[in-house]
Amino acid sequence: MIQTTTDRKWLPLYEALASDVRLKILELLAEKEMNVKELAHMLELSSAIVTMHVKKLEAGGLIQTALVRKQGGTHKMCKLAISRIEMRLPQSIEQLRAFDEVAIPVGHYTHFDVHPTCGLATADHVIGQYDDPRFFFEPERMHAKILWFGSGFVEYRIPNYMLPGQTLEEIEISLEIGSEAPGIEANWPSDIHFYVNDTLLGYWTSPGDSGQGRGQLTPAWWPDSINQYGWLKIIRVTEQGTFLDGQQLSAVSIKDIPMSRNEWTLRLEVPNHAAHVGGLTLYGEGFGNYNRDILFRTYRR
Repeated sequence: MIQTTTDRKWLPLYEALASDVRLKILELLAEKEMNVKELAHMLELSSAIVTMHVKKLEAGGLIQTALVRKQGGTHKMCKLAISRIEMRLPQSIEQLRAFDEVAIPVGHYTHFDVHPTCGLATADHVIGQYDDPRFFFEPERMHAKILWFGSGFVEYRIPNYMLPGQTLEEIEISLEIGSEAPGIEANWPSDIHFYVNDTLLGYWTSPGDSGQGRGQLTPAWWPDSINQYGWLKIIRVTEQGTFLDGQQLSAVSIKDIPMSRNEWTLRLEVPNHAAHVGGLTLYGEGFGNYNRDILFRTYRR
């Protein structure tokens, strides 16, 4: 998912959408990957014209392309890069709410218990060795931009900046996650559980460990055969319950979460008793499809 605003940096995306031909290209690529020649044939246009449209869709972040050797030649294969766009319009002063936000790098966990397959990496190299949980203790973990494990949990401690007399209205957590298969596997479900202050908010079943094409931000040195990108998930805990991407996840509300004056804890877990024990991959800044760390936001009044 891409989250946009009226910031002018999103103009290439809006321009990419402002064309009947480009919308038809998106519809075709939703069915399957195609090269430029195939798209041109389906649209009854020249390859040169379709190439121009493809470049605009690429610039807008809507599709990905890759040169692939196929049937004795090199083909520019095109596929969708995202499945959803969300646009946040400007708010009036009355609509704006006070909040505190903390960005947590994925390697800044304070507690863990992980089991192979597992590992961590910085933007430049793997930390230690694959499938050895001891390296999750490695001090260099603080620089990790991606981590993964087959089962277990990682837990983060986050400062609570609320002052006496203020009232918590909502907690919002956003992060890019997916399953963890040996290598990559599109069909690899995993029940990823979310906890705040030791309170289970609910779980989301990740469909798989994606690897059909490279992540938009994944470094060039990273192998094609392992974790590439995940799904951006947004969890909101309100007075009405807990919601995942706008759909109710559980009845757990703000009032059900015990408050600590100094900190919050966030735990991401794939327990062994889950129906689908398919692991967890957590993508941070510089990996996957979203250039962001874990965001933990608290709204207050």
